[in-house]
Amino acid sequence: MSLRSRSLLRSMPRAMLIAAMAVVLYGTARAQEDPMGLPPRTSEPPPSAQQEPAPQNSAPSITPAQGTEDQGRFVFRKQVQEVVLHATVVDDTGRLVMGLDGNAFSIYQNGQAEAITSFRREDVPVAMGIVIDNSGSMRDKRAKVNQAVVNLVRASNSQDEVFVVNFSQTPYLDQDFTSDVKLLQTALHQVSSKGSTALYDAVVASNVHLRNNQRLDKKVLLLITDGQDNMSRETLQDALRKLQSNKGATLYAIGLTNSGLTRSGREALQSLAASTGGAAYFPQSLDEVDSITRSIAHDIRSQYTLAFNPGPNIGTGYQRIRVDVRGPAHTHLTVRTRTGYYPGETVK
Repeated sequence: MSLRSRSLLRSMPRAMLIAAMAVVLYGTARAQEDPMGLPPRTSEPPPSAQQEPAPQNSAPSITPAQGTEDQGRFVFRKQVQEVVLHATVVDDTGRLVMGLDGNAFSIYQNGQAEAITSFRREDVPVAMGIVIDNSGSMRDKRAKVNQAVVNLVRASNSQDEVFVVNFSQTPYLDQDFTSDVKLLQTALHQVSSKGSTALYDAVVASNVHLRNNQRLDKKVLLLITDGQDNMSRETLQDALRKLQSNKGATLYAIGLTNSGLTRSGREALQSLAASTGGAAYFPQSLDEVDSITRSIAHDIRSQYTLAFNPGPNIGTGYQRIRVDVRGPAHTHLTVRTRTGYYPGETVK
């Protein structure tokens, strides 16, 4: 600090001095809370900066937080701590089963039966994040992948709000929430030559961005990649933990298996999807991706929504969820929904 600065501080009234120090401290705290903002697409950091070791506990983000976080999978309200589940029911052949009533379902938390407080099946608009691997190995695949994503959007509810994140070693928000297919198409055509894959960072940051959408309760992530993570600050366990907060999204994953996706990479995608009630797909050719995305759109629009109130004494640790479903005699049905959640978060 210069002599002139010290003189100014000594002459400053005490109240003004305290206020000035508070502003400085607040600015420092904010910088620590948001260690990794989304850089503009036109100003990527140089390669030497991108390869610097990352702090262990700094969560990635694609935009600064905007307002109170929200979520569609588990909604906690101030007066009633209600847990909301979105469930997909399939038969032995994998075909969607619709037309069931609430009496067909049973919910268990930590092995204990819970009374279902509400039940419905309706096509509601969703907030959706399209998260696509944009590393060098995906370049020749993107044309068919992009068209499949556009077909998914067109097959979805017209009131859905969708954003696009392209990622390699950094996740870029190339299109914020919109229902405009043309804007989404433009964002999907962003290209990159980088070879690294920070998949978990992209998933965590996109999940945060979904929670910032206050307008739509139901949240979905679609992740498409041809490789496994090799550069994230976040680990697989970090990503699983953050997706299973009471504000996490349902994740669907498509792993393109004709290149660098190893067994561990497949298992990671399966774990991320299964824990949230989604599904992982591993097409053997790009020609299969379009039918998969259309199936995902149908899945999202055909889910059942169930809710229960776990009561005030559930603790703060991980709460295991199981939903059983009974079909007509001699039929075996399977229900996909979130496998658990971490309680304690509230919304406005």
